[in-house]
Amino acid sequence: MNTFLTPWTPSLPKYNATDSFLTFLIPYSRHLHIVDTLVPATSRYEIIPPPDGVFGGELPNGSWTGMIGMLQRKEVELALGPFTITRKREVVCDMSVPVAHDNKALFMVRPGIQSDMKGFLNTFTLEVWLMILVSMGAVSVAMMSLMWMEANVFNSTTRTTNIVTRSLMWTVQTLSQESSDWLPRRTEGRLLVTTWLLASLVFMSSYSGILTAMLTVPRVTIPIDSLADLVSQSRTPWRLEESSSMYQYFQDTTDGLRRQVFTGMGGVFRDCWKSRHDISEGNFVAVCDEITMKKSMSWDFSTTGRCHLYISREKIISVSSAVAFQAGSPYLTTANRIILSLRGGGLLDKWLSDHITNTSQCLRPPSTDRRDGIAALNLESLGGPFLFLAGGMCVGFLSLLCEVVITRASGGSRSDGSNRQTSSL
Repeated sequence: MNTFLTPWTPSLPKYNATDSFLTFLIPYSRHLHIVDTLVPATSRYEIIPPPDGVFGGELPNGSWTGMIGMLQRKEVELALGPFTITRKREVVCDMSVPVAHDNKALFMVRPGIQSDMKGFLNTFTLEVWLMILVSMGAVSVAMMSLMWMEANVFNSTTRTTNIVTRSLMWTVQTLSQESSDWLPRRTEGRLLVTTWLLASLVFMSSYSGILTAMLTVPRVTIPIDSLADLVSQSRTPWRLEESSSMYQYFQDTTDGLRRQVFTGMGGVFRDCWKSRHDISEGNFVAVCDEITMKKSMSWDFSTTGRCHLYISREKIISVSSAVAFQAGSPYLTTANRIILSLRGGGLLDKWLSDHITNTSQCLRPPSTDRRDGIAALNLESLGGPFLFLAGGMCVGFLSLLCEVVITRASGGSRSDGSNRQTSSL
């Protein structure tokens, strides 16, 4: 009997012919010798790694690659895998009872806490900022109209000079919570002032509260957390595992979103475990099974003490995994009985939990990665307000220069006119 092994995680890097076939499926079970139950003592068996190192995918001519292809060609008796159970695979081989239930999700580099120079503008959406500007303009126009009416319609003694400047300055001062020594004298003007004061209080209180929360507890922007996010961005490419069930799944789907995942992918990769370095460096986003992703996280945190990997919150699909046998294999019934016994006793779950450790920190939201609590704000965090201040100072300086030039020009023209009148006299 020939059996063979693929480097599915968790798996053992070393093996020998005296180990049970479940040794390669679940770690720390090398003393079970379950293969003695499957194979008579007088028989011999050989463990063979797959030549192409893939699980197996269907070709256009109906043949299969990888381990499924070796089962189809009857080159081996069983394939350890474990394999995601699909209808197409069950046509060419027999699947055991499920060994594990798993989810498929997106696997990518972990988003980090980043400083944003325009963060002071992120407290409100663009629509809210536009509405505030429109409100300022409307209040300024209303105030100018009231001042004109007081001076002309009601024969008020209110000065009508610099109405535009006074109205605009009062509107901005009120919004920025700065006191003003001017108020309208009539009731209708004071009603407008009261309304704008209350609105400004709500605007600025909300702004200061949200800004304080954003600075003390920064939010981490997760650019890709679902398939919709994946296909709508172009910054990071994505790949599918070569000759895997997920490759076949996206290739055969008729759903528009999932079809975009297949047509827009940037290539394939051999397997998630071997590609963990490229994924942690942000070279591409992968579609992997949750067990392998957690194992990669465990390895990453155990070796570096930090979390560099992230699993998307959206689960693409839930699957079941099993051991694959030749069609009509006499070993299937015995293997099912053994797997059911291990599952019923909780041994499979225990072996997995023993092998996948140090994942609790990496499974938490990326915003909790800051360990030193509230950190001091750096220049990049407050760079936006400083640039805004510098821009305002430049505008003020240019305005001053314009006023000086205009004043001198108008003063020179007046002096020339006076000189001409004196000469004529």
